[in-house]
Amino acid sequence: MIKIKKILLALAVFAQISFCFGKTAFFSSENYNLTVTYNEVLVPGDAIFVRMAVTLPKNHKKTKNDSEKKGALQLYQDKKVIEKANFYSIGKKKSNQTYTDMLCGVPVSPWITGGNFYLKVIFSFGEDETGEFVLPLTFKARKWNEEVIELDAVNTAIKTDTSPERTAQIEKLNNILFTTMPEDVYTLKKFICPTTSTRYTAWFGDRRTYAYSNGKSSTSLHYGNDYGIPEGSEVRACADGKVVMAENRISTGWSIVIEHLPGLYSLYYHLSEMNVKEGDIVKQGDLIAKSGQTGLATGPHLHWEMRLNGSAVRPEFFLEDFTFDEEN
Repeated sequence: MIKIKKILLALAVFAQISFCFGKTAFFSSENYNLTVTYNEVLVPGDAIFVRMAVTLPKNHKKTKNDSEKKGALQLYQDKKVIEKANFYSIGKKKSNQTYTDMLCGVPVSPWITGGNFYLKVIFSFGEDETGEFVLPLTFKARKWNEEVIELDAVNTAIKTDTSPERTAQIEKLNNILFTTMPEDVYTLKKFICPTTSTRYTAWFGDRRTYAYSNGKSSTSLHYGNDYGIPEGSEVRACADGKVVMAENRISTGWSIVIEHLPGLYSLYYHLSEMNVKEGDIVKQGDLIAKSGQTGLATGPHLHWEMRLNGSAVRPEFFLEDFTFDEEN
């Protein structure tokens, strides 16, 4: 018979310490201790990351369950789960204690306008013990820009293209972006911008109205940042990772996608030249491409986008210590 022990927040040894970007909480049970660090301010379009260190008491007797630590993260809005993901391991053993470092992130929809938000962490220790606890969140609203994009006949044709080729390209990209490989941990460092330019021509989350050359229009959300840089400008990898796509697409022109963490990808669109191919391992700051205006573009620029578990996240979020690596 499996023995289940519930570790509720009220019964745990609990403390919290605030940092500039994260808050740390401590939870203890008879068999293990948890140190949990997370960004407590929930902002539409950003993400929530939780880092969890699991340590066992010094007098702990090693069992087969020591390597079976699992965790799941759930984001709640008004008692309803709106995002969820599983933790993945990012650490090994330290000193004489069994030590496991785990990380998990979930995106926050840019369409969220308010509510009562909190996180639930579910932790499983082999088959003998499981528990859950709640982490409070503070909601902070964000204002979004609105813009109208006038498209000529060429760009109108691209935007309204419903050909099997474009449909297949969209499906291929989505299959990549919604793929999570728990073992693919390439970096824990905060990211850098892929260009030195600070000239933005569009921001993540812009509410766009596309005015077509035939008089019709459509609306959508802009999923990344656009940098107004001359064609041929250097584009560099924002972080260590693996190139999982490098090809020409109808909508985004020459495009590169890099995997950095399980479910976390960076995207670079409208390039004029690519210096990497699928399968390449890149380091932060490596030259991966030159900017251009291929695909649907009204001028030369770089589109930089970040996706977490398939959803777009504001790129600047990852310029902070989002994995709490510096704190650890």
